[in-house]
Amino acid sequence: MRRIIGIVVSNKMQKSVVVAVDRFTQHPLYKKYVKKTTRLMAHDEANACNIGDRVRLNPSRPLSKRKAWVVAEILQRA
Repeated sequence: MRRIIGIVVSNKMQKSVVVAVDRFTQHPLYKKYVKKTTRLMAHDEANACNIGDRVRLNPSRPLSKRKAWVVAEILQRA
């Protein structure tokens, strides 16, 4: 089971948040490490997340077209 840690960047939806997950990948030609950001939609049943919160996501069954993650816990408040 893959768990992801990211930062909430949007909470304008009901029971949903958008989480930005950063990762470093190496450029294929220049070999420099570049930061890439992936934005994932996650289910937040209690509407407890605010922008800037650091959260842990757990995978789940697809809940909608773009939402297949669930907020497991809030690690750090903004």
